[in-house]
Amino acid sequence: MLNAETLLTLLSRHADALGRPVQEFSLGGRVFDFNRRRALMGVINLSADSAYRESVCTTPEAAIARGRTLQEQGADWVDLGAESSLPDARRVTPGEQIDLLVPVVKALAREGAVVSAESYYPEVLEAAALAGARVFNLTGAREEKDAWKLAARHDTAVIHCHVQGETVRDVGDFALHGDMTEEWINQFRERIRRAEALGVRKHIVDPGLGFYYANLTDGEERINHQISTFLNAFRLAALGWPILNILPHAPEVFGESHRRSAEPFFAVLALLGGSHILRTHEVDTVARIRRIMEGYREPAP
Repeated sequence: MLNAETLLTLLSRHADALGRPVQEFSLGGRVFDFNRRRALMGVINLSADSAYRESVCTTPEAAIARGRTLQEQGADWVDLGAESSLPDARRVTPGEQIDLLVPVVKALAREGAVVSAESYYPEVLEAAALAGARVFNLTGAREEKDAWKLAARHDTAVIHCHVQGETVRDVGDFALHGDMTEEWINQFRERIRRAEALGVRKHIVDPGLGFYYANLTDGEERINHQISTFLNAFRLAALGWPILNILPHAPEVFGESHRRSAEPFFAVLALLGGSHILRTHEVDTVARIRRIMEGYREPAP
């Protein structure tokens, strides 16, 4: 059961990891001090296959309007993706992704938004950077060296996503065993080292939540893994860079009628666990949760 005793045991076991600061950096002329304030990444899905219907925008006009709304609600960044990560979703070619992304990136960036482009194709990321994207949400390692070189050239931040496969669309079973956090620290440290050797200077660590691995289809098992990931996020700060976590909507557990309650629930756990950036479809509610948690002060004895 998740309770105060569970948290005390976790924190006691890893007390040396508490309070470690991470690097701040600027994006689009804005400085992000992740130690002082957590950032929110709102989501726009340009693929009609995406599961979270509220974030799907099938025209540039709708996507631009949603981007503006997300910022008004409290999003610090807007994440754009043109291909769903659902296993049965249609594969979207790089050319199609560019056609979908570029008009929206240009419009939002022109208005001052910090835009993140999600893809595992370097050519898509480059087109997005030329249109004004400041973050590469790199969802695969197949061509990561080329993507890193582009990030160095355009001075974009890179989200290093943990994917057990070449890309988020090419995964099988998830190798889930014991304490994954220490393994992630070692893997990300090496990955960041190689990216820095190619000139990348702004890094974000995404441990991944195992959405579509073949052996993590059971809702309870996957959610248990995701909660553990959230609560152990503070340990990943040993890498020195901000930690991003995606908030799941867990329809198998919350049900269709309450599925929009899931992300706000997980936001509390992710913030308690030390995440610096939350990627969420429910920006309006999660921004309110962030404000409440940031405003908490320990009562005087």
